[in-house]
Amino acid sequence: MAAHRKPRQSPLGGPAVRTAATLALASAATATLFEGSGHADPRLTTAQVKAKVDRLYHEAEVATEKYNGAKERADASRAAFDRLRDEAARRAERLNTARDGLGAMATAQYRSGGLDPAVQLALTSDPDEYLERAALAEKAADRQAVAVTAVRRELGALRQLRGESAGRLTALRGHEEELRRQRTVVLGKLEAARKLLARLTAEERARYDAAVAARDSARAPGNDSASGGTTGGTATAAGGTADPAATRADRSSGGERGPVTAPNTRAAEAVSFARAQLGKPYVWGATGPSAYDCSGLTQAAWRAAGVSLPRTTYTQINAGQRVSRSQLAPGDLVFFYSGISHVGLYIGGGQMIHAPRPGAPVRVAPIDEMPFAGATRVG
Repeated sequence: MAAHRKPRQSPLGGPAVRTAATLALASAATATLFEGSGHADPRLTTAQVKAKVDRLYHEAEVATEKYNGAKERADASRAAFDRLRDEAARRAERLNTARDGLGAMATAQYRSGGLDPAVQLALTSDPDEYLERAALAEKAADRQAVAVTAVRRELGALRQLRGESAGRLTALRGHEEELRRQRTVVLGKLEAARKLLARLTAEERARYDAAVAARDSARAPGNDSASGGTTGGTATAAGGTADPAATRADRSSGGERGPVTAPNTRAAEAVSFARAQLGKPYVWGATGPSAYDCSGLTQAAWRAAGVSLPRTTYTQINAGQRVSRSQLAPGDLVFFYSGISHVGLYIGGGQMIHAPRPGAPVRVAPIDEMPFAGATRVG
């Protein structure tokens, strides 16, 4: 009987399993196909990479200005907190002094027998001594009342200072958190731009660099006459060779290094300072002297002229009198994009000095290379 039994199908074999395996493979292939079509990273052209990198740099600059604002607020909160903490320490010292005075009075009363001054006076039989002690007791009571009032006053002031300090500390922590958040955004945008550029082949990167150079050259004023400028611009003040980036930026100004025609002395000083920074690198969050971001450069230029500007583009635009594009004069601040995320220093002739973006040093450029948003005259 056993020899004629139909053998049982193994759970690991048979037509059903083969069918299931076929379906599973087909499903996997289909999933891979859809996954590939849904998540594939298509090869971008050099122009597409450039457009994406430009967008990432702009978004990084927007985040940079938010970072600058958060840092300015954090610095102000930290300074206020430190002032409150120092004042609280001084108040605590005065409180301790007032308490020591009360303690001395209590000790004196204890040594005199611990009797109430009125009782001591009542026990005095000599009228002259009575009157003398009465006057002294009145003065002592006045001093004690003053000391108690001083203690109460210092206690109240100390409680108020501690409450204000707690509020400032909470604000400081909030600003520091915003600072960290915006820093993460900036670094993320810059890293994304770096990765995009790293995907280019050597030939593609050469084309990218050529496209950027061609754009900058087309925008740079006076580039045909720059090499023949009377001031040269290839030697440093010490007689050495200038940095190539600084030389290129200086040439973009057309070799014009003479007196600045500006509405006042301070505007001329701001422009002269900005010209001296040509060729220095763009570094986000930097305010000089070796590197700048856009608002850091304009702030430093006007600081050199004796005028204090706020830190960010969206606060600098309100730091002076608004002027129209047709009324621009050297030294004016010119702003770009709808979010007021970029600023330059106008130098006349439709040109400005600005810190453009990572990889592009401080340079001269036309104000029409970006969407114009407004202008402000300071000083």
